[in-house]
Amino acid sequence: MKKLFSDFRKTFGSGPVGVMASLILLFIAFLVNGQFRVPPISDNQTLLDTIFIASIVLTLVLIAWSLRSLPAADRGNRLCTSGAFRYVRHPLYAAFLSVFNFGLAIWLNSYIYLGWALLLHPVWHFLVRDEERMMIATFGDTYREYQKRTGRFFPRLIKKE
Repeated sequence: MKKLFSDFRKTFGSGPVGVMASLILLFIAFLVNGQFRVPPISDNQTLLDTIFIASIVLTLVLIAWSLRSLPAADRGNRLCTSGAFRYVRHPLYAAFLSVFNFGLAIWLNSYIYLGWALLLHPVWHFLVRDEERMMIATFGDTYREYQKRTGRFFPRLIKKE
């Protein structure tokens, strides 16, 4: 049973817990949004729809690139530092967290949902810490060096020394 859980964590990482936390926070944002009269982000529904569709397309492209860079069978077993992983350590999470969720928040046309999308970043940074500790335990200094070169969810513009 312990090996099964370990294999599940190696394959899926923080994803399942992060998705559940994101959905719970989305439900809370929905409840809060219903309680307050917040002005809409835009009256131009066509623009909102276009942004949301673009976020969906970009999310799918990033997911495909991530899966091609590191197939599910290799996750947790091989340190990938090329493809999508050359720029961020968690490109699958970044696709949802930094692209799709903001597109959804804009499409839902409320600043409350934008707040939700922003709040998810520190939540996911917290959740990913255990996954990164597991990667350090598995790959040691190689992973630490990789951390210095890449950002978690956004490409690192300034390299750590």
